[in-house]
Amino acid sequence: MGIIDQSFFDMTVNGMLIGILCSAPMGPVGVLCVQRTLNKGRDFGLVTGIGASLSDMFYALMTGLGMSFVMDFVKEPQTMYILQLVGSVLLFVFGLHTFRTRPNLRPPSQNRGTLMHNFVTSFVVTLSNPLIIFLLMALFARFPIITPDAPLFQQVLGYISIFIGAMLWWYGLTYVIDKVRTSFNVDRIFIINRIIGGVVMTLSILGLLSTLLGLTLY
Repeated sequence: MGIIDQSFFDMTVNGMLIGILCSAPMGPVGVLCVQRTLNKGRDFGLVTGIGASLSDMFYALMTGLGMSFVMDFVKEPQTMYILQLVGSVLLFVFGLHTFRTRPNLRPPSQNRGTLMHNFVTSFVVTLSNPLIIFLLMALFARFPIITPDAPLFQQVLGYISIFIGAMLWWYGLTYVIDKVRTSFNVDRIFIINRIIGGVVMTLSILGLLSTLLGLTLY
């Protein structure tokens, strides 16, 4: 029972980490969430995050199901070793890109639209970027939530934890922006990107070292 509980805990934590790391960089959807929170209110920013989170969940399922078909191949120690090395390098590149990205805020829009409209547009904008699959593949290699022997309900909860992690990020982001809306600008977003990029690069380096040295950091 203890092994199952530990496996369940690891899967949940890894899923939440994947959700946070997918959502945190201030790309187009992140900037859209900031803009809507500043210009329309926190509710509009939050539904933007929900739309992005569901889209990320869709791509996470596609990635996970695709990887599950080759799980026997991935189980090989040599294959997993290579995947973790490649995943660490891809995460470092992703972190570096985030660190250097300086997004732009558009002028406020007079048309707020409905909450459903803001949700749908956020979902579509996120869904229009299938390159997130490569990020998810790197994250799945570093923070596995797919294990061949895990019961189905545990794997389902693992995917749900991705959504929970993403929503934790969007909830916290909209809360902070709502509190400091008078002083929030593009420079603050740039600082957030630098912090996130630095954290992701640090995690990728630690992951690379742990793989090369045969250590387990999580």
